[in-house]
Amino acid sequence: MIQSFADWLVYDVFGLNAGTALGSSVNFFFYDTIKILLLLLLISIIMGIINAYFPIERLREYLVSRKLYGLQYFFASLFGAITPFCSCSSIPLFIGFVKGGIPLGVTFAYLITSPLVNEVAVAMFIGTFGIRITAIYVISGILLGMIGGYILGKMRLERYLSDWVRQIQLNSIAGSNAWERDNTPFMQRLPIIVKESLGIVKGVLLYVVIGIGIGAFMHGYVPEGFFEQYMSETNWFAVPLSVLFAVPMYANAAGIVPVIEVFVAKGIPVGTALAFMMAVVGLSLPEATLLKKVMTWRLIGIFFGTITLFIIISGYLFNIIL
Repeated sequence: MIQSFADWLVYDVFGLNAGTALGSSVNFFFYDTIKILLLLLLISIIMGIINAYFPIERLREYLVSRKLYGLQYFFASLFGAITPFCSCSSIPLFIGFVKGGIPLGVTFAYLITSPLVNEVAVAMFIGTFGIRITAIYVISGILLGMIGGYILGKMRLERYLSDWVRQIQLNSIAGSNAWERDNTPFMQRLPIIVKESLGIVKGVLLYVVIGIGIGAFMHGYVPEGFFEQYMSETNWFAVPLSVLFAVPMYANAAGIVPVIEVFVAKGIPVGTALAFMMAVVGLSLPEATLLKKVMTWRLIGIFFGTITLFIIISGYLFNIIL
């Protein structure tokens, strides 16, 4: 329905041509803006309900328990793999996790894996590259989230969260304590939850629009064949270059799979192509723009730097294995 509305608005009302870069970019902008804002509101309401009724303190204590022996990072990565969100759409859940007091490393494990692996991309990968490469892609995406989340969690980066998120955390704790003593029926609580969720949407609205605007421009105006000349098998620096080229891009894993298929068909090594895909869906500039609302630039730099290193290493390993 959202795509149909975007098509009607851009091509019928605005009169733009679907075959032009401008038409494609504007259509992409309206479609993704509406989709992400609706998703942001829905997830914020769901997380608000969970925070109001779910014993988040027990969950937090459970996740930091030594008895899990690191399995909390696996569970977070697995949850990221089965949720069909792109990098920008994952951020509302990231806010919900942080708001609920979930350890930051566990939250990062989810944030890393969620855009990399989803069921649509897996189905497309099986049809395009076969089960072996698909299995390597899925396992590597989950491992990347686990290892990245564990390392980032050990770095004690909570102090680099934005003041906005810190205030949300404080309000959440105070609100949670108040709700525990309150027996107000759900239907009376719901308007308050919705109001708080609208406040979260309002707080990130500008960042959503700027981020998607960047992605829409790249979507429509990056010339075809621009990347292939730098990502050939003979170029030793093809993997880091592919990651560098991918950062300004913006797409979900399912959307980038057809591009990867073209890359491989033109002789680009599978590992280099996979590194490009991982960087597109996990290290986009639009994502960094959105993250600026919840993190300081230092934390964004640490997060991006760590994941960039892991993706580059993975790309080289894939080229050796495959």
